[in-house]
Amino acid sequence: MRPTGEVLLLTPGPTPIHPRALAAMQWPMRGHMDPEVFAYNDQVVADLTLLYGAPDGAFASLLSGTGSLGMEAGLANLLEPGERLLVASNGVFGERMVEMGTRLGAEVSVVRAEPGVAIDPAEVGAAAHRQRPKVVAVVHGETSTGVLNPLPEIAAAVRGSGALLSVDAVTTVGMMPFDMAGLGVDYAYTGSQKCLSAPPGLAPVVYGPKAMEAVAARRTPVASWYADAVGMRAYWQPGGARAYHHTVPVQLHWATGEAIRAALEEGLEVREARVRRLGAAILDALAPEGFAPFVPEPHRLPTVLALRLPAGLDDAAVRGALRERYAISVTGGLGSTAGKIWRLGLMGENARFEHYLRLMEAMGELLHAPELPARFERAAAPVLA
Repeated sequence: MRPTGEVLLLTPGPTPIHPRALAAMQWPMRGHMDPEVFAYNDQVVADLTLLYGAPDGAFASLLSGTGSLGMEAGLANLLEPGERLLVASNGVFGERMVEMGTRLGAEVSVVRAEPGVAIDPAEVGAAAHRQRPKVVAVVHGETSTGVLNPLPEIAAAVRGSGALLSVDAVTTVGMMPFDMAGLGVDYAYTGSQKCLSAPPGLAPVVYGPKAMEAVAARRTPVASWYADAVGMRAYWQPGGARAYHHTVPVQLHWATGEAIRAALEEGLEVREARVRRLGAAILDALAPEGFAPFVPEPHRLPTVLALRLPAGLDDAAVRGALRERYAISVTGGLGSTAGKIWRLGLMGENARFEHYLRLMEAMGELLHAPELPARFERAAAPVLA
């Protein structure tokens, strides 16, 4: 059955598609080895370098898969069987790293924090210096709980341990500045459908020079042929021989490239200010109805606002009514937080005043709180100024 009608996505991914990305989906099809595709990809590489604040000599590309492929590709390329992986985990996606590392045959250890609590940098640093892992992997913004982990402090704590630092930047890159070079991050990735507001299906990734040196020094083949960075570089490297690797999804390249360009043109500092102001306005508007932040400052993720639900609110019933009666999609908790929190997406195109005004109007009716939209408009005045 074909989907009908528009649904407003206020979820932590996917997000509403940026108009420029949507328009690019209609560009004429080209073969994946066409010179126009190579020229466009060269611009994507340059833009990704800016988006990530990547160091000189980094290798940037779009992987043909979602952000989870970005996660797996980094671990598969940087780790050989029996090598040590240290994961900092405080949610679903940290635990996904643990599972992937285990399946790849790594010796995995974990520093954990409770859902909603930030990772302790000192604990990660102590473990890294004691265990001397090949890779330390951390989620910058944990989508499942709305925690912004203290990446600068974690990077500083790990420095000097000899470990490569891999960062899941799925809910941060593209919506706020990211200083890969300054922090000493060796590998980072995101998903096209998150902060960039492009269609799902691509993972924009960057390998730093030390990461590529580690790939070149491997004694065993990369477990994943599809995600082998050496094979991918032969296709992506500007000025190279442009060797065929696999058939890339050209239309997704067009769309994601335009979304990256739109983010850079708006400015990452501007985007971060926009999302922070809007998130504060949402909190101010919903607090009198019993909603409360799940994560305290300063570790509250700006792009995924996790809210504790009011006592007595029927999570499934209210979210179901939003979807069926108002065509608004809102996401609940995952795992231990299911039925206890909502996770509101504030990434790219869903971080817009008009979208959340529509939510407040619907919630005003469902909660019998007719003053809710006006309260939100007053709280959001700085966003509109």
